[in-house]
Amino acid sequence: MADQDWESTTVIRKRKDQPKVARKESDLNSARRAGATIATDRKAVTNKGHQGLHYQQLAKIDYADDVVAPPKLKSSVPQAIQTARNSKGLTQKDLGSLINEKPTVVAEYESGRAIPSQQILAKLERSLGVKLRGSNIGEPLPKRGSK
Repeated sequence: MADQDWESTTVIRKRKDQPKVARKESDLNSARRAGATIATDRKAVTNKGHQGLHYQQLAKIDYADDVVAPPKLKSSVPQAIQTARNSKGLTQKDLGSLINEKPTVVAEYESGRAIPSQQILAKLERSLGVKLRGSNIGEPLPKRGSK
């Protein structure tokens, strides 16, 4: 048998000295007194601005005392859409394809359940030739002059 050296030690795994993260000012001061190397790093922020803004909006909604209902269409808008569509002889599907929206969007606007979007209302106004925003809802749009 071979001679065994009982005095020596064998280290199988040793953790590397990892830098300590100072969470308090007192930890930082004690490291300075001990003469340790101090480095500062900033965390990389991804999606800067977008994510924080979203959480701020959610926090405002959470802390609000009153619940605000979403905006609704004026009661005369669905009727104006339906009469103008019928006078042009269009179905909801035809009108939807004309304004590049789904027929369900047109159905929601005609029933008055849709949350109003200025872009969709503008498309409907141009395709139907009827005012749907502002005053005088249901009147024909004025003719555009030539440039």
